[in-house]
Amino acid sequence: MSDKSSIALKDELVAVARKAGAVILDIYNRDFETLRKADRSPVTEADTAAEAVILEALARLAPDVPVVAEEQSAKDGVPVSAPKRFFLVDPLDGTKEFIARNGEFTVNIALIEDGRPVLGIVYLPATDACYAGLGGKAERRIGTGTPEAITARTMPAEGLTMAISRSHANAGEIERAKERFNIAGTIVAGSSLKFCRIAEGVADLYPRFGNTMEWDTAAGQAVLEAAGGRVETTEGAALGYGKVGFRNPHFIAYGRARA
Repeated sequence: MSDKSSIALKDELVAVARKAGAVILDIYNRDFETLRKADRSPVTEADTAAEAVILEALARLAPDVPVVAEEQSAKDGVPVSAPKRFFLVDPLDGTKEFIARNGEFTVNIALIEDGRPVLGIVYLPATDACYAGLGGKAERRIGTGTPEAITARTMPAEGLTMAISRSHANAGEIERAKERFNIAGTIVAGSSLKFCRIAEGVADLYPRFGNTMEWDTAAGQAVLEAAGGRVETTEGAALGYGKVGFRNPHFIAYGRARA
């Protein structure tokens, strides 16, 4: 894909994420029912409605590129193997935050090539803020405003700010990070917003020692890596995609390393 076509696809995906976000907000602002999937995680009509919007759009924009999406996978099972190039979609990342009505939920769309997230869109419907990462450039835009370049900050020697999950953090996870890193403070954020907080230079570190799926992390990782950060397993390998079962190992997201 040429640079020009990649940029065009990025802009198209921003529009798709905003359209899915509008559907989510419509449900968010009225009564809705919460169900449980087979793994006991919550799901609402907003998850399925937003995914339908995204899948229809991707079929039109890139009909030859397969899609692995959360709710589709919950219904039909994850693919046995991953193609060289595919989309990963989490139509409503942070369903618990959606149910709690705290605004910290996102629409995640990522393009994977050769196991790496090369394009990512993270959209926050509640604030109309959209983060995008492509080709070493990360940006943030509010509504239909002009995109603003963002970059991860160099991790400060005096101590790191750690992003922790609003709904999934546990004391053991936080203590493990504090034993390994010089943590000066913490911020709390839901969904893939934690990756974006590092990408825009507000936080430096996000350790995750619990269960996540690839669609939870791909878009956020693409944004963070485009902003100069990185995401690694606890063994120090790059967090890759298209793994058997599409389940992630434990990982740590970092800001920009000191020279």
